[in-house]
Amino acid sequence: MMKKTILLALVALISSTAFAQWNYPTTKKVEVIDTYFGVDYKDNYQWLEDLNNPEVETWFKQQAEFSNATMSNISGRDELIAEWRKLDALQSETFSDLKKIGQRIFFKKRMPGDKVGKIYYRESMDSPDILLFDPLSFKEGKTLSVESFIPSYDGKKLLIGYSESGAEISILQVLDIDSNTFLPDLIPASAGAMGWTFDDSAFMYMWIKSADNKDPEGRLNPKTKLHKLGTDYKTDVDFFSNEAYPNLNIPSKAYPYISLSKNAKDYVFAGQGTVAKELILYYAPISQFNSENIEWKTLCKATDQLINGTPDNGGLPEVFGTKVYAITYKDAPKYKLIATDLKNPDWANAETVVAETDMSLTGYTRSKDYLLLNYSDGINSHLFKFNPKTKTNTKITLPFMGIAKAKCIDTKTNDFIIDLTSWNKPLTEFSFDADTEKFTASPWNTPVTYPAEYNDLIVEEVEVKGHDGVMIPLSIIYKKGTKKDGSNVCFMRSYGAYGYSMEPYFSTLYNALVTKDVVYAVPHVRGGGEKSEAWYKAGFKTTKPNTWKDFISCAEYLIEEGFTQSSKLSGMGTSAGGILISRAITERPDLFAAAINNVGTSNKMRGEFSANGPVNVPEFGTVKDPVEAKALYEMDGMQHVVDGVNYPAVINIAGWTDSRVVAWQPGKFAAALQNATASNKPVLMKVNYDNGHFTEDREVTWANFADQFAFVMWQTGHPDFQVKK
Repeated sequence: MMKKTILLALVALISSTAFAQWNYPTTKKVEVIDTYFGVDYKDNYQWLEDLNNPEVETWFKQQAEFSNATMSNISGRDELIAEWRKLDALQSETFSDLKKIGQRIFFKKRMPGDKVGKIYYRESMDSPDILLFDPLSFKEGKTLSVESFIPSYDGKKLLIGYSESGAEISILQVLDIDSNTFLPDLIPASAGAMGWTFDDSAFMYMWIKSADNKDPEGRLNPKTKLHKLGTDYKTDVDFFSNEAYPNLNIPSKAYPYISLSKNAKDYVFAGQGTVAKELILYYAPISQFNSENIEWKTLCKATDQLINGTPDNGGLPEVFGTKVYAITYKDAPKYKLIATDLKNPDWANAETVVAETDMSLTGYTRSKDYLLLNYSDGINSHLFKFNPKTKTNTKITLPFMGIAKAKCIDTKTNDFIIDLTSWNKPLTEFSFDADTEKFTASPWNTPVTYPAEYNDLIVEEVEVKGHDGVMIPLSIIYKKGTKKDGSNVCFMRSYGAYGYSMEPYFSTLYNALVTKDVVYAVPHVRGGGEKSEAWYKAGFKTTKPNTWKDFISCAEYLIEEGFTQSSKLSGMGTSAGGILISRAITERPDLFAAAINNVGTSNKMRGEFSANGPVNVPEFGTVKDPVEAKALYEMDGMQHVVDGVNYPAVINIAGWTDSRVVAWQPGKFAAALQNATASNKPVLMKVNYDNGHFTEDREVTWANFADQFAFVMWQTGHPDFQVKK
């Protein structure tokens, strides 16, 4: 099925004679041939995958220095950072991640100028804020970010997970709230906290073999472990894993997790976590929790086609009384709400309680008496109130159209917090009484008033004919008075994976460009979730080419309609969006002047050989399957780089501590482009050593994106971003 051949080493002393002005660090070629099902795939840069090799570390450091030196000579970059700081200072204190236990309310709060949020609590709604955890002063010389915080059920202890430099590896500690002191319990490295036991004597977390993001086997066969307070973490119990329950046949790539629900305290729930949308869940009586061999029953299988309705519920369907409710796409491409008996679940014959409509059902949020259902028309949100007792589903009239996010911090009430935003409308938070269906001002977050130029943003929502005739939604945001004469700099951004939708939200990062006369365009490509399950599956594995072809079709539309021209057009893809942008510019290098490959997976054939690769196989495929191997080749940007082609200018970004997309993914794409392109346009490899996939640190984030945006603005001719004299 597979064989590997290493043929020879070629040292490229200079990337190309055409690059007299771009004296890149030397990148050697070591040709490796991977053979899958009789097809040879050549790879000159697999040697860059060994991030522990001093030669590889040196290569990345030289690339980082070259990138930093280049960008330090571009105007407009520092001005962008100053603009973002100014906009950030307009906000009053911001609250997030609110959690209520009894009368105590826990939350993250960030003040203007704070680099990261801090954890506070109130004894009651009207009490003063009390600081519990400041990640900036906790460890001297370290930039920490709070990954999670979970109050115990009695509200007296707080399980805190924090990471260093955006690594997304959680260090877990327990804070005694009344004394404001940490207990001796400490887990030095985990994939995250999962929650407390009902008696608050222990907590669960995800154990991984290695926290090293460079270890390709570090996240195989993870386990849910149980830590009892006051004990040595090295003795923690393997509570749920394939090793503990081999009869469940949990794949090595899956994360076996435990979840307890305060709405179903008679049970303990478990599941298999991958990027696949379909839920695989088990349950057992809570009386078996402390037994060494829980008799798990199947709650749902992947073939039941249930999807996660809310991330706030541990991936569980929602329980009301004796019934369990879930969202399914079975016989309903735009999803429907179904219910079955919790004691004897039968999803094949489940009751349809809310039938499929012409909009996609994307999720729900529960309160004491209701489920607030969230629908999408492809762009905007529509909320409905479902009453399980009366089985009525009532449409809620929102204050304005946009994306609505609902939260109920106390499920003993019917009070919700609703966040509402759109491309040109800043986030506004409301309190919503589901009994009266009345919206009032939220007591938490105060709306921000931005400068006048941010009120002059025009939004056009259009549909563009794709390469196969399918109509692709496209959001276009531009400044009032913009002429459609082809003279505008245009910046495109999209994603197209996991069924994740490019939802409209007000972003000071991107809108700061719009106020500088940049047209900002967001294609809603296939692979996203904008238009139902079918839309998602139309950009999935073998159909993945639709993702970047839709992006290309939207680029062509923007040129045809006079919004821009190819010499002024740039595109961006982040993370799995690296597939989109790397393949768009390798398929149509003539269409774009510049591109951003931001922590992008752009060497997909090698993806499953990284630490986070196996868990992503359900989304993209495996080279162990003949059909999927070919599909992975098609979506691999590096494999499609050809010598002598006039490629756009490209800035590639890697986070050195990134555990999602390892640094060699964008690194190998950068190496291939530097050695191949004939356009004399720059190809940079920016390396962030102070963050991972991303970071909460505002200053680090602003510096990172300022480089990215200044690069493409420079290369598309924006007058504010040019080489300094």
